[in-house]
Amino acid sequence: QAQKRRRKLLLIKKVNLSTYAFLFSEIVQYSHGRVTSLSQLHEKLSDLGKHAGFRMIDVLCLREKTPKRETRLVNHLLYIQKTLWKTLFYKEADRLEQATASESTFYLFEDDPVVNRFISVPKDQSSLNCAAFVAGIIEGFLNGTQFACKVRAFALKDQPSTTAFEIKFEDSVITRDKMLESVK
Repeated sequence: QAQKRRRKLLLIKKVNLSTYAFLFSEIVQYSHGRVTSLSQLHEKLSDLGKHAGFRMIDVLCLREKTPKRETRLVNHLLYIQKTLWKTLFYKEADRLEQATASESTFYLFEDDPVVNRFISVPKDQSSLNCAAFVAGIIEGFLNGTQFACKVRAFALKDQPSTTAFEIKFEDSVITRDKMLESVK
């Protein structure tokens, strides 16, 4: 019986992925038809993602048996890397790193993001990265949980199939985190 459940779960994941791929490609096509540049398309996809990210707060709070609000910055980012990513993509994000040059900048890396997997990009628009939608999800989630930031997505030059999400927090978030650390 456990094996039947696993098969059913795998079938659900496959159906969800194909449905998601179809819906997302339609969103990209719809948005592409209403903009005049790639930067506007990235902005439009990010804005759509922000709405989804803000709504993910409620979804995750309702699913957790013992809801706990993370107040520390790094713990919250680890929550996004593990829990949010598993909810959205059935796996954890590949890695999380803090920038060496700035204490307010973090990078979340995803090898072969599912949002880029099913989108065929014309050669004249090779800089299109549909992961701007996921960047919007991250930004909406973080801003909705009082971690004010800006997030952008870009492909790595040496690994074009890997997308980095650059998360730049406002100074007030860093100050609050330092204050919480000093209280400890």
